[in-house]
Parts: sequence; C-alpha cells; structure tokens
Amino acid sequence: MGLCGVGKSWLACALGHKACREDFSVLYHRMPRLFAALALARGDGRYAKLLRTLARVDLLILDDWGPEQLNAEQRRDLLEVVEDRYDARSILITSQLPIERWYEVIGDPTFADAILDRIIHNAYRIELKGESMRKLKAAANTEPEARRPANEAPQTVTVSASTPAKGRRK
Repeated sequence: MGLCGVGKSWLACALGHKACREDFSVLYHRMPRLFAALALARGDGRYAKLLRTLARVDLLILDDWGPEQLNAEQRRDLLEVVEDRYDARSILITSQLPIERWYEVIGDPTFADAILDRIIHNAYRIELKGESMRKLKAAANTEPEARRPANEAPQTVTVSASTPAKGRRK
C-alpha cells in the first residue's frame, strides 16, 4: 500500500523479475485490464482457459487494486481467481487504498469476506511512504541538487502477497 507514485508497481515488478530469475513463472496484470480481459474471455469462450492460466502461474501480480468499486461480475471473477490460488500459489497485490477500504471496493459483504479472508489470512504487508518517484524524477531533471542516487530504492510500498508458491514450475 502506498500513495500514488511511491513505487508500488516498480517494487512489484522488481519482485516479479527476481521470481523469474529464480525460475518461477510470473504473470502481471493491472486489475482494471484483468477484469476487462476476463469479461472478453467470457464472451468469446476463453474464460475457463484464462482462469486456468491465472491459477497455474507461480506468482500473479495484480497491480492497482481499488481504483473503483467492483461490479457483480468482477466480484465473482476475483473470487474465482483468489480461490483457485489459495494455499497453492502466490498473489502480489498493489493498492493505494488501505486494506480497511477494500471491503467497500468489493461492494458485497459476503464476497468481501470470502475474498479478503483468502488474501489477508497469509499475507505480508509492506507500506510504502514518501514522495512520489515521478515527482522526485521531475525535480531531479530540473534541479540537479535534488537528485536521489540512482541505486536508491523507493521509500515505501504496500504489497499484499498470499502464501508463497510451494514448488518451482519448469
């Protein structure tokens, strides 16, 4: 979790890259585009295949959780994805919203309980704090003395990751 621009997506991608180098399979999706892909797949007959793909990958990165409230179809889709991966594979979620607000984003208390129980139960949370990396980069381009060293990581990020993958997929 963290404010806009603090490096949540950057850190999620860096962790995904490291997982790839360790021979784990990784798939990245921004949440709004994932829901659009699932809706399209439902319409053209690829829904079950897409769900299998999402279930089989060792690390599924879901970026940008919670910019808008989920509709009924999206709630069902998210529950399917989370249920298929629970206690089997890892999920890394980035969000600007505190976890306490995830219930209202899901929109239905029964679905929210089911989804969040599976996500939060075994999760590690990282909260990123600090200035926006974009803001710092823009400042560095205009004011040389404001530059941050190139090897310095972002100051803070919140990530929710479920149970680690049990084995490596070759």
